Parts: sequence; structure tokens; C-alpha cells
Amino acid sequence: MTNTAGPAPHSVRLDLGGRTALVTGAAGGIGRACALRLAAAGARVRAVDRAADGLERLAAEAAALPGTVEPVVLDLTDLDAAEAAAAGTDVLVNNAGLQLVRPIEDFPPDVFHTVLTVMLEAPFRLIRGALPHMYGQGWGRIVNVSSVHGLRASAYKSAYVAAKHGLEGLSKTAALEGAPHGVTSNCVNPAYVRTPLVERQIADQAAAHGIDEDRVVAEVLLKDSALKRLIEPAEVAEAVAYLCAPPSSFVTGTSLVLDGGWTAH
Repeated sequence: MTNTAGPAPHSVRLDLGGRTALVTGAAGGIGRACALRLAAAGARVRAVDRAADGLERLAAEAAALPGTVEPVVLDLTDLDAAEAAAAGTDVLVNNAGLQLVRPIEDFPPDVFHTVLTVMLEAPFRLIRGALPHMYGQGWGRIVNVSSVHGLRASAYKSAYVAAKHGLEGLSKTAALEGAPHGVTSNCVNPAYVRTPLVERQIADQAAAHGIDEDRVVAEVLLKDSALKRLIEPAEVAEAVAYLCAPPSSFVTGTSLVLDGGWTAH
């Protein structure tokens, strides 16, 4: 499988000195890359995750960057705490997610509820908590890490697809309401990113389809992608940086698709 290099690191010019950013799911994968990217731009980053050890490693890695990383150990199913954590935030990156691959008839209802809570209701509460400060200063950036599955469905992913489709609608509503206040809201929509979540999906898909993991990558994950490689987390973080940068001030209510040509079919 061909794996060509992504864009040069920090190709987007971004200065977030004096700004506070909050990134959920920050202990690994896309969230970790976003937290490091925003700290590199000078932001004070509240790194939210329930994995304390991963947050400690993130903070240590960010120590030499212009900004700072503050670990915030938080389970996003505690919705009141999530909303409170977003107070005073200038940049909000809703990234946290989880996945289970099962046919609908076998999908556990409690897991469906948890996925929708973490990936849709928690972003609503975080946005709700962040908006008063953003509106008060006349500036804010909301970036919702959606997915190609916010635009396309796949079998066996009912909860994830439902949550991402809902996140798209929430993001657009926030864009319409935030526009008079200088607040933009957008989605970033990657296809499969090289993260632990995707690695777990490969194993789940192998079991669901009854094929080995190499065939899952080639025949399931990358089947509809024109570019036959996984996306790197840093590439997604750079797209997030673009949506926070001055040249994107007129970009709101839309979805920035990083799918290797998947939705071109």
C-alpha cells in the first residue's frame, strides 16, 4: 500500500498567543495532534481526556512549545462538567469519539447511547459553555472533528454515523447563530486516520466481514478512496489550524473534507 508524505508541518501560519483552546480526546490520535498544533501556535490548551497517563505524556511533549498544555481529566458523559470546562474558551475543538462495529440488530443499546452522548450531546454542551465568552469578545472558532461518515454511511456503524451526521447539523446551526458575533463553526471530515481507534476498527471489521485484517484495509477502509493510504493525525491538525487562521474568517457552516476522493464517487 502506497504511503506518500503529507504536507510540511505547520504549513498554516497561525498565532494564537493569548488565546485559550480546548481540545477533547486529546490524549492520543487526532486530539493529541491538534493540542500540540495549537500549543505550537501559542495557545493555552485545555487538553481534555479521561486517560490521565496519556495527558501527562502530552503535557511533557508540549513543554518546549510556545503555548502551554493543561491536562484536564474528564469523562465527557459528565455533561455538566463538560459544559463548565468550556467556559472562557476562544477555540473549541470537539474531537473525542468512540466506535463499535456491529449490525444494528446486535448493537447494544447502552453503547449506542454512550456514543451519542460523547460524540453529539457533549459537543452541544461544550459549545454552549464556550459561546458566552466567544460572543462577549466578538471572536471564536469552533471546529468539530467529524468524518467522511458525517457525509456518507457505512454498514455496521449505526451509532457512529448517526452521531457524525448529527454533529454536522449542530455545527451548521452554531455557524448560523454565531455569525453575527464573529464566531465561526465548521467540520473537518477525514477518512480513515492512522490512530488507535482505526486500528481497533480494523480488527472489528475483520470479525464483522469474516476476512483478515490486510483485506479490511484494502477492501473495506480504502475501497472508496482514490488515494490509497491512511491520513496522518498531523494532516488533520493542520486543517484545524487553517480554520482558526485569519484567511478562513469567511469560512463557516461548512465541512472541510479530507477523504482522499471518497466522496467524489
